Amino acid sequence: MLVLLAGIFVVHIATVVMLFVSTIANVWIVSNNGTSWGLWNPCSEEKCSELSYAGKGMVAHFLELEKDFNLFFRLPKFNLFSLFINIWTDALKSVQAFMILAIIFSVISLIVFVFQLFTMEKGNRFFLSGGVMLVCWLCILIGVSIYTDKYGKGTSNLDHHGYSFILAWICFCFSFIIGVLYLVLRKK
Repeated sequence: MLVLLAGIFVVHIATVVMLFVSTIANVWIVSNNGTSWGLWNPCSEEKCSELSYAGKGMVAHFLELEKDFNLFFRLPKFNLFSLFINIWTDALKSVQAFMILAIIFSVISLIVFVFQLFTMEKGNRFFLSGGVMLVCWLCILIGVSIYTDKYGKGTSNLDHHGYSFILAWICFCFSFIIGVLYLVLRKK
């Protein structure tokens, strides 16, 4: 039992570290030309620009979408660009918020687990730490799902997902497993 609890503790710490790395790093979408986009900055060849919610590639993508939309529907030119930028900006802010909340809940769950480990009576379950970890899991699910929906395709067919995006989905799986294990395990 002690080995199992120690293993869960190590996986929980690894999940917290991976959540930090995935949220901080600007490698959620990577282009073949070395450009990458993250939650905070667009980067090009190891040089990141100032905080911008829509990188230059995304702005070009919006301009192309606006032109195609207006041509397809034969509409007079109106400012679809600002509408798209507002939608994408709000979506990115939501992803940022949910990933930060996921980090906070994961750290809180780790602290609660350690506290429960040393103060809880034998035979009780780790309900509180499991519940908080499942809230973390839910925050990761919402944040990464919004990012996948709004930004998952990138700006061209040559873009692919970076390691931060993949780490976020790995953290999603780990946080669910840890949360369920906390709910099932009893202190012996």
